[in-house]
Amino acid sequence: MTISEKRTVQIIKKVLPAVVSISVFKNQDKRLDSRISFSQKPKDALQEGGSGFFVDNKGTIVTALHVISSNPETEYQITTFNNKVYKAKKIGVSFVNDVAFLKIEPNVKTPFIPLGNSSSLQLGQEVFAIGNVLGIFQNTVSKGIISGLSRSIIAKNQEMEEDLHGLIQTDAAINPGNSGGPLIDSQGKVIGINSASVAYAENIGFAIPINSIKKELEKIHRFGSLKIPFLGVRYILINKKIQEIFKMPVSQGALVASPNPKIKPAVIPRSPAEKGGIKEGDIILEINNLAITPQNKIEEILEKTSQKEILKIKLLRKGKIKILQIKLD
Repeated sequence: MTISEKRTVQIIKKVLPAVVSISVFKNQDKRLDSRISFSQKPKDALQEGGSGFFVDNKGTIVTALHVISSNPETEYQITTFNNKVYKAKKIGVSFVNDVAFLKIEPNVKTPFIPLGNSSSLQLGQEVFAIGNVLGIFQNTVSKGIISGLSRSIIAKNQEMEEDLHGLIQTDAAINPGNSGGPLIDSQGKVIGINSASVAYAENIGFAIPINSIKKELEKIHRFGSLKIPFLGVRYILINKKIQEIFKMPVSQGALVASPNPKIKPAVIPRSPAEKGGIKEGDIILEINNLAITPQNKIEEILEKTSQKEILKIKLLRKGKIKILQIKLD
């Protein structure tokens, strides 16, 4: 092997023990069904999982948001590099940064990958993507370079659609199952969280910059979990193009709407939004005097608030301005 290859092998050996596979289990409905005999036992349904990695020696795992489930009854199983299996619990999510945090149970000392600095990245810089490809090929390593910076994409799966910004573009292979795994630099530090790839295209993958989650990690290390105030609305961000297409009265704001209201209502039942009087079809213009724009989403404003805070919400309903006072959960 060349000196460069030996260096690469050393880096991969060092970081692999901190990379994990995440299996996601959604409990099936356990209500009695006359078509099921008593001899049958309810089983957990395995959903698609992904990858993740330890960021400290206390078992804290970072992964991509779309790897986990929004169902509170979902259970998570972690498989480590040496095939040890642990249960894990969700301890926080960041909708703004498209990341989720898990913690294995019981408490054990874990290997971890040191965090790099994603603000100093350069085009052409060598990187490595590691993950559980297709849910079959654990600890798969691919090599590439940084192909672009500050990219914006719209990514979606069966559960969600996300508008992502500030991403790292790489030609290191990122396949289904890679999501949530680390993007490593030549110093063996994680500089990104593998998030998405472009279907029907080769060598175009995206990762979330690691610097975007450092504040969340500080909160988790301080409080043990990440609690973001919850409003409870699904919405479509309005811009000039959407205003023109749908002939809307404003060029910015958040239209309270759901792509499938029968399954996922625009206003979540029993949420602060419903209790406070927000209705489907409302256009939220401001929260605490901050305008809702593509650069200043509802989630970003909520992350700056505290639980139980009372929000002042300015909205447009059937052509009339309304001001609501809503207490967060």
